Amino acid sequence: MEQDIVLSVNDLKTRFKVGKKIVNAVNGVTFDLKRGKTLCIVGESGCGKSVSAHSVLQLLPPAGYIAGGYADYYRNKGEEPIRLTDMKRNGREIRQIRGKDIAMIFQDPMSTLNPVYTVGSQIEENLLNHEHLTKAEAKKRIIDLLGSLGIPEPEKRYDQYPHEFSGGMKQRVMIAIAMICNPNILIADEPTTALDVTIQAQILELMLKMQAEYGTSIIFITHNMGIVAEIADEVAVMYMGRIVEFGTLEQIFTNPQHPYTKALMRSVPVLGMNRNTKLQSIEGSTPDASTVFTGCEFAERCEFARPECFKRFPKDTLLDGDHRVRCLLYEEEESHV
Repeated sequence: MEQDIVLSVNDLKTRFKVGKKIVNAVNGVTFDLKRGKTLCIVGESGCGKSVSAHSVLQLLPPAGYIAGGYADYYRNKGEEPIRLTDMKRNGREIRQIRGKDIAMIFQDPMSTLNPVYTVGSQIEENLLNHEHLTKAEAKKRIIDLLGSLGIPEPEKRYDQYPHEFSGGMKQRVMIAIAMICNPNILIADEPTTALDVTIQAQILELMLKMQAEYGTSIIFITHNMGIVAEIADEVAVMYMGRIVEFGTLEQIFTNPQHPYTKALMRSVPVLGMNRNTKLQSIEGSTPDASTVFTGCEFAERCEFARPECFKRFPKDTLLDGDHRVRCLLYEEEESHV
């Protein structure tokens, strides 16, 4: 049966010009986000997770640019796609989609919220930009949302400033800004990184509750495999700007295939494991993103690497259903000829 796709990213490439160097941040990322589902993008810092999301919404800094590929947004099932990557970076078209159709929770609420404006006015700005409401109607809707997000005394909190909120409350405000227009897609860029585990659990529960109520599709960017196990429907594992393995939560957790995914799984503590068991680290360090590779970027750190791995980059190999992997170990015999 054909899946209902809400976002399709195909061979996306993003570069940054830093002086005379070109930094290859995203190198041909391809994935589909299914309507009403959660896709987790995982990988170590600097692998291109956040840049991929920012590229889709044309939120790149001046030094960044999309060098190839595209991202298509399907507002409704059966409609023609809207090509996001062809829009002007700060043009009217993309600004109408940001916040209304596709919203983003940024990584650090401390630096994202403006300290000189009240919390209510910052949420209200997004709402009034996209919907025809009076200020009184907007205020009521915002107060209702703040209350549903578990913020006590929402009427009082509406007129307070960010410095009067705790870290967890600030993150709830960021979710309110993202969710106030009931977007089709919510991109959450490590929204629980700076929070303690209790608040993390509450934030995740809120996001899943809103997904169930509104059918929101979620892209959740994280390096925390525990969170992935809790909320993901599908998982994309990234390394050096590429998706090296993609599959359902069950496929990735019970049957990881790429050496990098296996190494990631071995480095995560598991409930009930022997107290004397040592977690394994991944040998070596991430290469410089400006390096031009002729072979697999992970080869230097891979325990299964062979000479051919340093000579050419592997293709996507479909294993089972939607489970795919980029590794020479799984390519068909004919591809080695």
